[in-house]
Amino acid sequence: MPKVSVFDINGNKVSELDLAESVFGIEPNSAAMHLCVVNYLANQRQGTQSTRTRSEVSGGGKKPWKQKGTGRARQGSTRAPQWTHGGIALGPKPRKYGFSINKKVRRLAMKSALSSKAAAEEIVVLDELKLEAIKTKEVAKVLSALETGKKVLLVLPEKDDVVYRSARNIAGVKVSLVSTLNVYDILNCDTLLVLKDGIAKIEEVYA
Repeated sequence: MPKVSVFDINGNKVSELDLAESVFGIEPNSAAMHLCVVNYLANQRQGTQSTRTRSEVSGGGKKPWKQKGTGRARQGSTRAPQWTHGGIALGPKPRKYGFSINKKVRRLAMKSALSSKAAAEEIVVLDELKLEAIKTKEVAKVLSALETGKKVLLVLPEKDDVVYRSARNIAGVKVSLVSTLNVYDILNCDTLLVLKDGIAKIEEVYA
């Protein structure tokens, strides 16, 4: 059963915590994690690129010359694709790039990401983080005391606007809830900083 140290806001070790083997101790499945990362990035794409077809550009209502007798190729509009200022043929239109993943694969990928972080000793558990006022300096002091890496994912068990607004302005720090945790953010951070109550919630959801 994997273990992790629990620290206070001053960086002092206060206890040890046993992590659930079924969530933090499985053999990571790289294929499932890769699929979830690709899915996450695809779902972020806006797909708003758009070109105008010959029916959408202005002008071109009149036939440029008569059909026969000129010796030139027949033309019906000056806004056909081969003309300057004409419409675009087969150009991109707004579309959705996202796709769905099976629930079992998503759960496997999440547990694989958590297990890989636990195996690499990149999970730091904080006993509690309570701020009386919005102070970015206080959160920065906690991160400094814990000696976290440049990229930190701070996982909260429930919504806390004071902590969120205190941490969101620090470069490299992202705040997430247990309910909005995703594989990409877990793999993309140097340190997964989780509140002790958050560990219990993660195990409750994924065990």
